[in-house]
Amino acid sequence: MSNAAPLKVLVVDDSNTIRRSAEIFLKQGGHEVLLAEDGFDALAKINDSQPDLIFCDILMPRLDGYQTCAIIKRNARFAGIPVVMLSSKDGVFDKARGRMVGSQDYLTKPFTKDQLLQAVQQFGSNLTGVA
Repeated sequence: MSNAAPLKVLVVDDSNTIRRSAEIFLKQGGHEVLLAEDGFDALAKINDSQPDLIFCDILMPRLDGYQTCAIIKRNARFAGIPVVMLSSKDGVFDKARGRMVGSQDYLTKPFTKDQLLQAVQQFGSNLTGVA
């Protein structure tokens, strides 16, 4: 299982630093990485390239992470894509609200390479064999 097939992972965050570190960690894990800097950018990329997994920041301009996740989950084509929320606050309320809009999990920033890759492995393993 450690040699899980590489996944296409979309990282949505308005922080260039977070996007870059996530990209480096994910590429070291052998995954293909797509980057988006806000919710609108993310929705366009999801539509174009159908990622296997999405990491989405909560606090973003224009369209926040909750709204972005809710839009993804309301679209039948994309509802099955796991979404993991990213937040600098480790709040119970944020986690609950994330679940309400359909996110699968929650990572607190700054995350480590291990935390990120573990989340990918956890949700990626549910995708094996899915067309």
